[in-house]
Amino acid sequence: MGNNLIYLDTYVLQKDMRIRMPKSILSNLNVEKGKSKFNIFFDKTNACLVLKVDEVTTEDNR
Repeated sequence: MGNNLIYLDTYVLQKDMRIRMPKSILSNLNVEKGKSKFNIFFDKTNACLVLKVDEVTTEDNR
């Protein structure tokens, strides 16, 4: 996984558990504010979270 990672930004985990997404995802992924959903995965081996655009909701939003 490590070779395909591109650093975008660093944000603090908010008290209500939100994580702010960098604006650059709008230009790099096919997502829309307030509409797109992400699937969240935990990679136990690397102790990291992986966010993937939910293809089902992305197709519905087109």
